[in-house]
Amino acid sequence: MCRNIKPLFNFEPPATNAEIQDAALQFVRKLSGTSKPSKRNEAAFEHAVNSIAACAQELLDALETSQPPRNREEEAAKARARSALRFA
Repeated sequence: MCRNIKPLFNFEPPATNAEIQDAALQFVRKLSGTSKPSKRNEAAFEHAVNSIAACAQELLDALETSQPPRNREEEAAKARARSALRFA
């Protein structure tokens, strides 16, 4: 999985449309192998991002869990601690 795509399910507050769109963009960039499409492929690139974002929103809306929502700040702190250990 692309390192820049973060889990978006079961957070309080829920994932925003911008976060979902960013994840879709990263996914399409990874699949296409480019961060900026050529003019010729721009429409296909944008269509893919929008389609994946819509599917991701559907998925997040349909998922269920019995676990309490995670706190974004706590999860970010845990990630920073893991990163500090890894790159120290």
